[in-house]
Amino acid sequence: MGEVDAGTPSFEMTWSSTTSSGYCSQEDSDSELEQYFTARTSLARRPRRDQDEPAEWEIPDLSQAEVEQKIKEYNSQINSNLFMSLNKDGSYTGFIKVQLKLVRPVSVPSSKKPPSLQDVRRGPGRGTAVKRRTSFYLPKDAVKHLHVLSRTRAREVIEALLRKFLVVDDPRKFALFERAERHGQVYLRKLSDDEQPLRLRLLAGPSEKALSFVLKENDSGEVNWDAFSMPELHNFLRILQREEEEHLRQILQKYSYCRQKIQEALHACPLG
Repeated sequence: MGEVDAGTPSFEMTWSSTTSSGYCSQEDSDSELEQYFTARTSLARRPRRDQDEPAEWEIPDLSQAEVEQKIKEYNSQINSNLFMSLNKDGSYTGFIKVQLKLVRPVSVPSSKKPPSLQDVRRGPGRGTAVKRRTSFYLPKDAVKHLHVLSRTRAREVIEALLRKFLVVDDPRKFALFERAERHGQVYLRKLSDDEQPLRLRLLAGPSEKALSFVLKENDSGEVNWDAFSMPELHNFLRILQREEEEHLRQILQKYSYCRQKIQEALHACPLG
């Protein structure tokens, strides 16, 4: 198995679900954007079912001998051909599995049909500008096995996944999470852009309960407006204006009703 460049990992793909992709044929328009972007659903932070917890241990710096020993231990514990391999330059290659848990649809170049598995493997055409977009639900709980280098960063993993699915959304809208199960609890930790997933995989061992990777929307407490396209930003402004007008209408109606009831009560009171 040859060395893989950190910027362009090779991919072996498996699917945990064969359900419909939820492809939506509407092209990028106001009506389409409003189907899945609203000021309430997209900007508000949703409560998590899983618990967030900071890392309980610092990532140790392993010597070359320790890395080699860890790789031997790792390979002895797996029952597949997804081995790790030590390279001459001291780096190592291996596989990480990423589960996609995306709630909202992603944007892909507009076409007559969603990208097939063959399209995903071929990748997007070079030099093609994206002029029209289509909303597309990725298969629920899809699982990807990525062949990466030890120095491949979390941000590069996200970018490579989006390229393989022809997703044209800004990579900053997504985040890679570390998932762990301990004492009956599930904990999620968001990886920083520069963390190296394969290194984490080696340290944790092959157990999926000890460590697994999940791609989710990057729903932090703050909204990164720079990550949105111009049509999305204009659509947000229209939605916010409509919501503001609706709130004002409801407030005026409420006070008008109260004022009417008070006036009726005053008229009903006997003089003197």
